[in-house]
Amino acid sequence: MPAIPATMQAIDPATAGGPELLIAVERPVPLPQAGEVLLKVAAAGVNRPDVLQRMGLYPMPPGTPTIMGLEAAGEVVALGAGVDPSLLGQKVCALLAGGGYAGYVAAPAGQCLAVPEGLTMVEAAALPETLFTVWTNMFERGYAVEGETVLVHGGTSGIGTMAIALGKVFGLRVIVTAGSDEKCAAATGLGAAHAINYKTEDFVACVKEITGGAGVALVLDMVGGDYVPRNLQCLADDGRHVSIAVQGGLMATVPIFEIMRRRLTLTGSTLRPRSVEFKSLVADELHRVVWPHVAAGRLRPVIDTTFALADAANAHRRMEAGDHVGKIVLTV
Repeated sequence: MPAIPATMQAIDPATAGGPELLIAVERPVPLPQAGEVLLKVAAAGVNRPDVLQRMGLYPMPPGTPTIMGLEAAGEVVALGAGVDPSLLGQKVCALLAGGGYAGYVAAPAGQCLAVPEGLTMVEAAALPETLFTVWTNMFERGYAVEGETVLVHGGTSGIGTMAIALGKVFGLRVIVTAGSDEKCAAATGLGAAHAINYKTEDFVACVKEITGGAGVALVLDMVGGDYVPRNLQCLADDGRHVSIAVQGGLMATVPIFEIMRRRLTLTGSTLRPRSVEFKSLVADELHRVVWPHVAAGRLRPVIDTTFALADAANAHRRMEAGDHVGKIVLTV
């Protein structure tokens, strides 16, 4: 193993604000604690919560590194106490509570997945955050099963493109919404059954037409606000509504009797504050159920653009402009 330096380049803004704050600074290389590995980072995924964190709008769980970044891929170069020695030297991707925008990051060993042959480090870095999020919400909380039709908002986002990819692998018919005809074309090109331009079409009416009035079994919603009652109109009887973000508003007014009469389920979750134990259990399940599809090349993240770590500001500008299709990744 090459010697591990004492310091590294990292994106660790001292105050909240605009993308211009994202400049590389020198920080100590973290020491892996018990149960952790130290990764020499090759690439790190950029996610919407990173933008909210930078703006001061995302309260971080206690003990989280102030360095940004919720996922990374790299080589394991050091081990904390109690970690399987065979991990040393392995290339892995990891779900992180923070710290990915850096030369090195300490990650819980249980939240790491080995990078299979044929998967680039950029692709590997683009997987954990969206894969853990979509898997836990669409399949575990939303109980999606083969043959069902689901509605996913933000169809060309990292989450949306992952939902389409998992839908293809596990036999779901995925309807998405997106904000332009070009994005709708991109979504159907990736395998969405239908894509609705929410700026020019009423997605409730479109879903009714597409499903012959039956509605969808599941809505995966990252908008919140006034979308929630509209989403409920899209659901079939016994349908499930899963909230994973509130980009359109924290509060919603819903028809309670309609929920009772049609036996609808409203649920949701946030991933970042969950325990290492929970995330490790999800990683185990992904390793068993999803990773064989990754290894076989059937499941790949959609990569929009890559930026160097020092150019993280432009990566965030790309994310905020909303023109991306798939994932934005930083290379280290």
